[in-house]
Formats: sequence, C-alpha cells, structure tokens
Amino acid sequence: MLSRRRHKRRDAERTPRLKGMTLTKMIPNMITVAATCAALTGVRYAIDGRWEFAVGAILVAAILDALDGRMARLLNAQSDFGAQLDSLSDFVAFGVAPALIAWFWALNALGGLGWVAGLFFAVCCGLRLARFNSRLDTLPPYAYNYFQGVPAPMGAALGLAPMILSFETGPIAILEPGFVAVWMIGAALLMVSEVPTFSFKKWKLAPRYMLPFMAAVGLVLAGLAGAPWLTLSIALAVYLALIPFSYRSFARLRAEAERLAEFEEPTSAPSAAGGAPGDAAGDAARDAARDSSAPDRDDRVRRLHPKS
Repeated sequence: MLSRRRHKRRDAERTPRLKGMTLTKMIPNMITVAATCAALTGVRYAIDGRWEFAVGAILVAAILDALDGRMARLLNAQSDFGAQLDSLSDFVAFGVAPALIAWFWALNALGGLGWVAGLFFAVCCGLRLARFNSRLDTLPPYAYNYFQGVPAPMGAALGLAPMILSFETGPIAILEPGFVAVWMIGAALLMVSEVPTFSFKKWKLAPRYMLPFMAAVGLVLAGLAGAPWLTLSIALAVYLALIPFSYRSFARLRAEAERLAEFEEPTSAPSAAGGAPGDAAGDAARDAARDSSAPDRDDRVRRLHPKS
C-alpha cells in the first residue's frame, strides 16, 4: 500500500512531456519552405542575367509544391498552419517571383507600363489562391476534377512562356516587351477566370491505355533531357489547347447534374400519369413511372459520382 502511494506521488511530480509536432510531420512544411527559397533564388538568378537558371528555379518550386501536399497526406500531417504556409508560399513562388523575373527580362523596357503588368500578374495570383481556399468545401461533386481558372504553378509557367520559347528560338520580333506585357496580363486573367481546367489529380486511366501513356511519359522525359525548352514550350501549348475540351466536359457534367437535380425534386402537383396525390390510382401510376425511370437515374448518378 505504501509503495503504491509512493509511485502515485512520483508520477504526479514527474515533468510532463512536451507536446508538439514530430520532425517527420514537419517534412511537408520544410518542402513548402524549400519551394519558396527556390523561387526567390530564381529572382537572384534573374538579377544576374542567368535566365535559364531563373526559369529552372521556378520549375523546381512547382515540383516541390506538387510534393508537399501529397507528403502531408502520406504522413497524416495536415494542419491549418501548413495550409496557410502553402498559400503564402504559392503567392511568392508563382506570383511575385515570376513577375520580378519577367520585369528584369523584358518588362523594364516599358517603364511604368511594364511594372503595371508585373503587379497585375502578382495580384491576380494572390486573388486566385484566396478564391481557391474559400471554395474548398463548397464545390459540387462533379467539380472536384477541375480547377476554376488556371492553377498558380501553371499560371507562372504560362506567364514565363515567352522567355522559355526564346531559349529555343533566340530573340525574335514577337517576343518584344509589349507582347510580353500583354501575354503576362492574359496569363493573369486566366488564373482569376472561372474557366474550368482539368485537375488531373484524380484522373483515372483505362488499363488498355496504360502502355501508351507510359510510352508518352518516356518520350516527354527524353525531350526534357535532350531539348528541355522546346519540350516545355510544346507542353504549355498542349495545355492551352486542352482548355476548350475541359470547358466542354465541365459544362456537360454541370448540365447533367442540373437535370438530375430537377428529376429528383419532389413535386406536390399531380403528375400527368395519375390523379391527385391522395388518389390510389394516381399513386400507383406515379410509382410505376418512378420505377421505370430508376435505371436512367442510377446511370446518371454513376456518371456524376464515379465512386458510387
């Protein structure tokens, strides 16, 4: 009895362990910070006139940005702090840094107008990120495979597309500062637009397309190794060409969802197939009509909710 009391007293006097995040759970935040550092290092390269390294630093930041969220889910390390840090990092890496790189490369030749184009790009990137965070839990089920507007990393790549193309073609007339400013404004508008674009995060591939897809991936990797700037330019052109298809696909799913919602809405008015709601014959007719349309309704649900 006395020994038990001593053990209880010892446990009560023992210093409590510190509660906090383990080093493993901080890995996603470290990756986010590394993305910010990579993008700001790209600004330094731009100041020194090392344009290829500047664009490469933004691409490294985009790769790190794609990894931090997946690593957080893998390690079960999601947190509000990480979400806020990720948004701030994206604004710096894909809004501020590309605008400054474009300014040092071409926009400074336009003076104040060039600075306005750079500021507009950075502000639109911040607005796009704020809209994304505010709509996370409000999207309909059919919209989760799409972005509203161009995502920030792709927006940064599109904004720097004239510079990337110039690495392959050299200085040409179309890449004058005026065109670069207009292009940056267009990329900024794509980020804040409501145009749906493919997300590719939950994209599923049929088994028969697996080998052709892997072959295409190998071709892209070979292109990046042999002619990186030409390959990136083609990839950006393909992405722009896919936007009309994503818009059509999203519009089709939205129309289907609206028809399904109208079909499932309860109506208190008598149907054309029967009499009043309390009439036995009318109720039987309505039940028969509902049962006959159930396969169509189930098929629509499967198309709109692939997981169901």
